[in-house]
Amino acid sequence: MHKYLFFSFIVVFSALFAPQCVTTDSSFTRVAPGIWRGVLELEKYRVPVRDKDTVFILYDQFKEGELPFNFEVKYLDDERFYVEIINGAERIRLDSIQYGRDRTRARDTMNIHFPEYQTWLHAEIRGGTMQGEWVVKTRENYRIPFYAHAGRDYRFTTLTQKPDKDLSGEWAAIIGTDQEKPSKAIGEFKQNGNHLEGTFRTETGDYRFLEGTVQGRKFWMSSFNGWHAYLFSGSIRGDSLNGEYRSGKHYRALWTAWRDPNFKLGNADSLTTLKAGQNISFSLKTPEGRDLTFPSKDFEGKIKIFTVMGTWCPNCRDEQVFLKEFLEQNPAAAKELAITGISFERHKDPAQANAQLLEYKRKLGIPFEIVYGGKADKAEASKVFPALSGIMAFPTMIVLDKKNQVRLIHTGFDGPATSKYEAFKKEFSELIETLRNES
Repeated sequence: MHKYLFFSFIVVFSALFAPQCVTTDSSFTRVAPGIWRGVLELEKYRVPVRDKDTVFILYDQFKEGELPFNFEVKYLDDERFYVEIINGAERIRLDSIQYGRDRTRARDTMNIHFPEYQTWLHAEIRGGTMQGEWVVKTRENYRIPFYAHAGRDYRFTTLTQKPDKDLSGEWAAIIGTDQEKPSKAIGEFKQNGNHLEGTFRTETGDYRFLEGTVQGRKFWMSSFNGWHAYLFSGSIRGDSLNGEYRSGKHYRALWTAWRDPNFKLGNADSLTTLKAGQNISFSLKTPEGRDLTFPSKDFEGKIKIFTVMGTWCPNCRDEQVFLKEFLEQNPAAAKELAITGISFERHKDPAQANAQLLEYKRKLGIPFEIVYGGKADKAEASKVFPALSGIMAFPTMIVLDKKNQVRLIHTGFDGPATSKYEAFKKEFSELIETLRNES
């Protein structure tokens, strides 16, 4: 990933390797407005030193074990501001921000919250720099060091080394070639010069918006959305790609990809099936404590949509937002639908899980019920839906007609980062219209 020059004497060319910056507005009262470059330190980088006379020059601006991302600080007035996380075409607006003064350290501090995921970025601020950590509340002692610099609009590097190949298009892929259970995937990439964007589709969902760079025969992509912190690195070897995938500090695996127009993933509408002679039923409670049972009068004469989900799951979030927008855009159809999310949570305490569901609904503006199903585990979810062959993905969508017959079981979700999203929206609308017209 890096290039080294070793000399017996010290040579410094700081002007040649200074990071590219953009001008920032100095008339701010708190955090510098404009573009920032943030970095999660998945592991501390150590400069390789051979002896006391070694000099290390870093030609690029990123280091092994670092996951970069960009964000923008936008002011509403002299005091109030919000932050937008940037991953390619995606912008995630964050309004839940605590700003104050740490008197013991005489420094300004800030917490940027991701309420739907129960995570936050904590940072001490000194002018155009931040230093802190990313904290995940629902994972035990899960903290990753974080730093950021204002005015840096690049993600990985400002270098413009000519790419060996244009990676645009689809790639057949296997993620986890060194793992016990590798998974099939299809990489969807768009390259413009050195700039690279894309995602990976799998049978259980997609990796959402990845953004990065191609330099010579090497490339990197990253994504940070408050819950997932993804880092893909790879090398171009003829017509194949080989590299490493990291998720936060807890998972790393090897992956490979190649061109194959005949490579397919399993059909999302047939991966999960209804057992012969079985019917969907459940009895749960809403976060407010009200009984919610199916079948019951609450669902009579309605088209039912049950989503197996988790508030910690970004693909599930994409599906909930899709359903919310469908209701808003189709008010006549909305009157004939009964949607319920059954959520399986990482909180050990059901009371905390239910509080999280209420916050999730508030934050996303979800107009339908979301109820607690149990802990975040596919086996636990399968117990709530014993009529199914088994829950193999969060999310899983189950659609029943007005007579309570299962008409669709859709495993996973190809969200807005994928090429399949628009086709799914069309097919879903057609299915709902068909069910509405049935007597």
